[in-house]
Amino acid sequence: MIDFYYAPTPNGWKIAIMLEESGLEYRTHLLSLGKGDQFKPEFLAISPNAKMPAIVDNDVKGDPISVFESGAILTYLADKTGQFGVTDARQRIELLQWLFWQVGNQGPMAGQLSHFVNYAPEGQDYGHKRYRGEYERNLAVLENRLARQNFIMGDYGIADMIAFPWVFIAKRLGVPLDEFPRVSEWREQIKGRPAVVRAIELHKDSQNRGKDNAQNNPLLFNQGAAHLKGK
Repeated sequence: MIDFYYAPTPNGWKIAIMLEESGLEYRTHLLSLGKGDQFKPEFLAISPNAKMPAIVDNDVKGDPISVFESGAILTYLADKTGQFGVTDARQRIELLQWLFWQVGNQGPMAGQLSHFVNYAPEGQDYGHKRYRGEYERNLAVLENRLARQNFIMGDYGIADMIAFPWVFIAKRLGVPLDEFPRVSEWREQIKGRPAVVRAIELHKDSQNRGKDNAQNNPLLFNQGAAHLKGK
């Protein structure tokens, strides 16, 4: 059994998709980020960065294995199941590059754009322009990659699962995909998969509906070291 620590956001969907696609048995622990569940000691023992997603694999010899950070979790689950990863050594290097691209580029830039679109005080034009540009630049990277093949690694796998959620919400971020036809087609192929539909629907009713913003919730925004030092 996998214990899955989750909130219904693009980062949470990455792992929910893999769990649904692979057929692994899992138990969801829904985190209320607005109430600070991510800072509880028991969760910090699993995810010291105080971010979800995270998992604990109880189906192992010896002590359970905990994994935090989406790229690490997806790699672990692909290795565990023998599904949606690669076996060739050269391909594994290529796969790791695309996972690192997502967690170091596409994901953070999309997350910052989401902040300025949905939560930042009005008048933050520089930040909005900067992160929209970075989000679009990453769409261009993906467009170029998909010009050669239907999926990032040729066959559908964890590289697609990790990159899809932040493209799935492009319209909500105010970025049309008209200039990225291959990305748009790739998005359509993935969003119709039954496992992906189930993952996106997981605890959908608990999604933040815009009540939290940078002014009213210091547990979500304007964090500093004190959040992790318990002050």
